Amino acid sequence: MQKLGLIAGGGELPIDLARHCRSAGRPLFVVRLRGHAGQGLAEFPGTQAGLGELGKAIAALHASGCRAVCLAGTVARPDFSDLKLDARGMAALPGVIKAARLGDSGLLSFLLGQFEAEGFAVEGAHQVMAELCLPRGSLGLLDAAPHQIDDARRALKAAEDIGRLDIGQAVVCCDGLILAVEAQEGTAEMLRRVASLPQAIRGQATSRRGVLAKACKPQQDLRVDLPTIGPETVRAAAAAGLAGIVGEAGRLLVIDRTAVAALADELGLFVVGLRDLP
Repeated sequence: MQKLGLIAGGGELPIDLARHCRSAGRPLFVVRLRGHAGQGLAEFPGTQAGLGELGKAIAALHASGCRAVCLAGTVARPDFSDLKLDARGMAALPGVIKAARLGDSGLLSFLLGQFEAEGFAVEGAHQVMAELCLPRGSLGLLDAAPHQIDDARRALKAAEDIGRLDIGQAVVCCDGLILAVEAQEGTAEMLRRVASLPQAIRGQATSRRGVLAKACKPQQDLRVDLPTIGPETVRAAAAAGLAGIVGEAGRLLVIDRTAVAALADELGLFVVGLRDLP
């Protein structure tokens, strides 16, 4: 079993991956990205590095015997002019800036290439921990009605369209009307916007309507930045009056699947994985 180097940003995903490796007996070394990685990763062997310290991160991964790496967690796009760079980071900076002009997908693909050039195999979070993926069908007790599936398909198609432009991964659709698309603010802020819309065009707790859909960008490398939901996504969708959440089966990560299913049942939402997309 190859030792995994986990390059960890913020959120629960890196912590879940680290705990999974420990329970599965997989050797692990964590590079905690300074200012992003959560405190829950401090219990695992590893080091801390800044976003511009590419050389430090690579050297630490080699020294610890890692043969594979996984990039996971949230990282805000930095101000490149303020980055503290080591020699390797400085050498990579022109390529980073050029790739960043192509959007987040281009930037992430460039960074993956840097680790592959060092001989590391790159694994996606869903490859490290297969049970993270949304399965086909309903995750909880509730299923989507036919008209809600229509909203789901429209939202997924719109998510694919904005993803192709590298804008975002999430869309809300209610009764055929696109209520919101995700950009740099993220899914949580998008759902807060939906919650502030007039009730005539959205659902509410007593009469849920509309669907949140999250989808991969068509051009993205599936080993990094797969769309993700967790318990907080369910709460935010419920607060926005939505009836449910949908994603592409096998291509959406679910953080704490048991809690997501239980919370969705409690709040009266469905969580559904679709396979036969338009």
